[in-house]
Amino acid sequence: MTSYDIVIVGGGPAGLAAAVAARDAGVESILIIERDKELGGILNQCIHNGFGLHTFKEELTGPEYAYRFEEQVLQRKIEYKLDTMVMDISHDKVVTAMNRTDGMFQIRAGAVILAMGCRERPRGALNIPGYRPAGIYSAGTAQRLVNIEGYMPGKEVVILGSGDIGLIMARRMTLEGAKVKVVAELMPFSGGLKRNIVQCLDDYGIPLKLSHTVVDIEGKERVKAVTIAEVGPDMKPIAGTEVRYTCDTLLLSTGLIPENELSRGCGVEMNPVTSGPFVNERLETSIPGVFACGNVLHVHDLVDFVSEEAARAGANAARYVQEGEGAGEAGEEVRLVATDGARYTVPSTIHVNRMDDLLTVRFRVGAVFKDSYVSVYLDDERVQHMKKRIMAPGEMEQVILQKKQLAARPGLKTVTIKIEAQ
Repeated sequence: MTSYDIVIVGGGPAGLAAAVAARDAGVESILIIERDKELGGILNQCIHNGFGLHTFKEELTGPEYAYRFEEQVLQRKIEYKLDTMVMDISHDKVVTAMNRTDGMFQIRAGAVILAMGCRERPRGALNIPGYRPAGIYSAGTAQRLVNIEGYMPGKEVVILGSGDIGLIMARRMTLEGAKVKVVAELMPFSGGLKRNIVQCLDDYGIPLKLSHTVVDIEGKERVKAVTIAEVGPDMKPIAGTEVRYTCDTLLLSTGLIPENELSRGCGVEMNPVTSGPFVNERLETSIPGVFACGNVLHVHDLVDFVSEEAARAGANAARYVQEGEGAGEAGEEVRLVATDGARYTVPSTIHVNRMDDLLTVRFRVGAVFKDSYVSVYLDDERVQHMKKRIMAPGEMEQVILQKKQLAARPGLKTVTIKIEAQ
């Protein structure tokens, strides 16, 4: 059995940034394991621009952004294995993987960084009535077909769900000559970034129908038509609101799910809200030495934030390897509580003694809030009260916690983040 100080599962933006940060923190023995035939992950098929404004202070396409990090990995001579599937991670950090060259093999890791990304919610999870003909794709599959394989999924398109990939594919299909007839969204708000609604739908005259869903799919061999209807507050279709659209393609953009089968198999404690692991201020899971970052932890809106978070995970994994499990006196554990509109926080616990001087806590809201405040309470005392003009579930929010402020309160039990009207 071979050994590495750090094994990173996933060679996408999170895995690459974590590897670079771990090497820069002084760890030489690092291995990235990627199941695809090249590094870069999902960025390779995201040929639109808008990436890198925070990280590189310029606008890049997805492949360009990935290439910047791939170059850094190559410059540092960090090892990686492609076309390799991780089958299991044991509780004591033995990674079982397989590929065509080596067969099945095991690696003993000093620390493991989970960076597997996320997957799209499939049709089977949506309970859409109607036949199961050809022409129904997830938006990400359609994106790969168009941008990498060079195939057009269809010419007349209906899109269910207004996640960012669906919005971007509405524009992409239009530019390739297809007619996108409508984007239907079950919720009363969009699941994507505001800028994508403007640039991908409004600029091309594509209608977005909120509080609508697909109630029927016609066609046995190939999709012929899709019927959508308005839904009420109970999320059930309202009779008499049905509208039928002839089409040959239905794209599904109904949410992303962190890819955490390996995490669960390892015994990591999971957050039911994010479908990702619970982590502390070091992005360490409930298993010492197993860290998580990027979309496997919670679904991000910007890849720049994925890279920033992954760099923290890489540096902390390096510290764990160098100093051992007991590195730094942990002290009392402080719980982070999300309530009154805030859905979750990452991290979910903090050891004040071990945190950096400033700690970024990210979260999402559960509905659209206008002219509201993000408030932070240390136990029962409010210490931050920030006015926000608008907050939506499609965009991540953040607060910054100061170590000196928390350390000045011995016996602190909870940090509460909530949305308040005034």
